[in-house]
Amino acid sequence: MTEPLARTADLVKCFGDNRALDGVAMAIAPGRITGLVGPDGAGKTTLIRILAGLMAPSSGTVEMLGGKPGERLDDLGYMPQRFGLYEDLSVIENLRLYAEVRGLPRDAQQASFDRLLAFTDLARFQDRLAGKLSGGMKQKLGLACALVKTPRVLLLDEPGVGVDPISRRELWSMVGDLTGQGIGVLWSTAYLDEAEKCDTVYLLNEGQLLFDGPPAELTGRVKDRVIRVTGFKERRRAFLTQALDRDDVIDGTIQGRSVRLLLRDGRPVPDAGAFAAGPGTEVHVAAPRFEDGFIERLGGGPKGTSALAERYRTIPETDVDAIEANGLTKVFGEFTAARDMNFRIPRGQIFGLLGPNGAGKSTTFKMLCGLLSPTSGTGAVAGRSLRHSRADARAQLGYMAQKFSLYGDLSVRQNLDFFAGAYDLPRDKARRAIAAMIEIFELQDKLDVNAGTLPLGFKQRLALACAVMHEPPVLFLDEPTSGVDPVTRREFWMHINGLVEKGVTVLVTTHFMDEAEYCDRATLIYRAEQIATGTPDELKAEAARRTGVEDPTMEDAFIALIEAFDRKREEKEAA
Repeated sequence: MTEPLARTADLVKCFGDNRALDGVAMAIAPGRITGLVGPDGAGKTTLIRILAGLMAPSSGTVEMLGGKPGERLDDLGYMPQRFGLYEDLSVIENLRLYAEVRGLPRDAQQASFDRLLAFTDLARFQDRLAGKLSGGMKQKLGLACALVKTPRVLLLDEPGVGVDPISRRELWSMVGDLTGQGIGVLWSTAYLDEAEKCDTVYLLNEGQLLFDGPPAELTGRVKDRVIRVTGFKERRRAFLTQALDRDDVIDGTIQGRSVRLLLRDGRPVPDAGAFAAGPGTEVHVAAPRFEDGFIERLGGGPKGTSALAERYRTIPETDVDAIEANGLTKVFGEFTAARDMNFRIPRGQIFGLLGPNGAGKSTTFKMLCGLLSPTSGTGAVAGRSLRHSRADARAQLGYMAQKFSLYGDLSVRQNLDFFAGAYDLPRDKARRAIAAMIEIFELQDKLDVNAGTLPLGFKQRLALACAVMHEPPVLFLDEPTSGVDPVTRREFWMHINGLVEKGVTVLVTTHFMDEAEYCDRATLIYRAEQIATGTPDELKAEAARRTGVEDPTMEDAFIALIEAFDRKREEKEAA
């Protein structure tokens, strides 16, 4: 049996009374990808930092390349969770800096740079400032810097966060090539489709190791307990809410017009009549996924009824579209970021803006919520024109930014107080709203904590609480769950589904293609243009027609439609 390149035994790390790691044993094998998964605060980043020699354990043993962590840095590559490069330096300048820091001889540097620029397809961007790169290109540059001197062990702390599906596949392919050279890779991830591709997975929760072994072993534990329900008459969100509130259901997600459910262990598969959803309802056993085993091992997901939605006002019926985009175009100098965006979103629907990093999603998003003035075209929110009544339009919406946009130096309580004032809530109403947000989002123990130091899941809870405190009819959510673990994402969508049932309209951007399934309609933006618009099922059907894949996922559809657009463009240019 091949000796591991790194290992831990009985590893403990304490921060005061909190045990971030509690007796963890794991190993990284050469030529294999080892997955590290778990909810926010599980201990993943702490474990990686200990392996990298950046943090000392409280007790237990840690071995890295036959010695202690930090002794063999020449053979270690490390890519931190947050973009750790210098944004005011160019791509090539970052590579030169890391080469000097890693002690790569001057006569070997250019060959290394050429290899890495070709490997990451960044050669044509080598003079661009790192801060001007898209999310996917930043991650590629981070990987290149970690590989500037070929390591024996590569530690990757959630490299796919904030990266579109195409860039994630490219990253995965690049790292897969590295294992062929015998490099041992530890890949921490919040994307469970990535974990499913790993050779071995370690599942952490609250510092404890809940599972280790091949992903298929965890997936196999829920075989014959995953069902797909179709043909019900009720709205799919209402159906999911009712299903999740059942005692025999421990998890559920929306898939186009169907709903996918995970049953509690030992419970039989219910027949269609058990759901009381009408004569057209059908129940089929579905193939389990790694995510099903993951959620089951953590004790299941949240129930269906949203406390936030229960206290939210019902948005009145109206014939006026909640959001309108009419030819919206934004040009920066000679660069067109978004061209001729057109769509209408009625009350009580979720509309998704999908696309690769740098495609124009956020630009379109910012024009519609009044943060950017369009070069041409018009937009409206709740019937208020963004050109003529911008202040009135912005008063009708709640906004969650792509990056944590609250005040990091203010406490949770101070942020809630500030936003209640910013929304001009009367004092009594503000007090009741703040109390409700604290209870609904379980912020009681965090009230005096500075928002900037919160775990990511709590940051997102606070951001959503501040966005909905004034009960707006429209919500703008810009990659609201980026980097958040699957359990927290389910809690988030439980609230969103409940609000939509109350008539709230949602415009969302996301890189999680399973989240795109929650949308009533979505538009795929690529190279600043809308290249496809429809329901999730319509987009998947179009991908099936183009690729011949019988049952494509939304990620399959995303990639197939973009590749088809590129082929058509190349054929046009060749002609």
